[in-house]
Amino acid sequence: MKSKTKIEKRRRKKTNPILAGAIINLKKTNTEFARELSKPRSCWKSFNLSELDNIYGDLLVAGKVLSGGQIRNAKKIVAWNASKKAIEKIKSVKGSFVCVVDEMKKNPELKNLKVVK
Repeated sequence: MKSKTKIEKRRRKKTNPILAGAIINLKKTNTEFARELSKPRSCWKSFNLSELDNIYGDLLVAGKVLSGGQIRNAKKIVAWNASKKAIEKIKSVKGSFVCVVDEMKKNPELKNLKVVK
């Protein structure tokens, strides 16, 4: 488990001000997800839809969502990024994709979302 100091050191290296701001806000409320976002982008995992389909409930993905496989159930997927084809597949089953920053405006603590890392 990384400390808040380690998260802060990693956040200072971020060149994207939106990502850095998200990490600052999440550090206070959702340390687990802030820790994942503060990692170097090359260490962020990519998840195929088939992997996410097996997990019940609304998801908070620490990485990128890719279009591999199918998704059968409508669910809300919150992630930093997703491929266009993945977003199309999510919407085709009446699900929704939301960017982390947009979700933080409505739900600042990102509660009621299962973290996938």
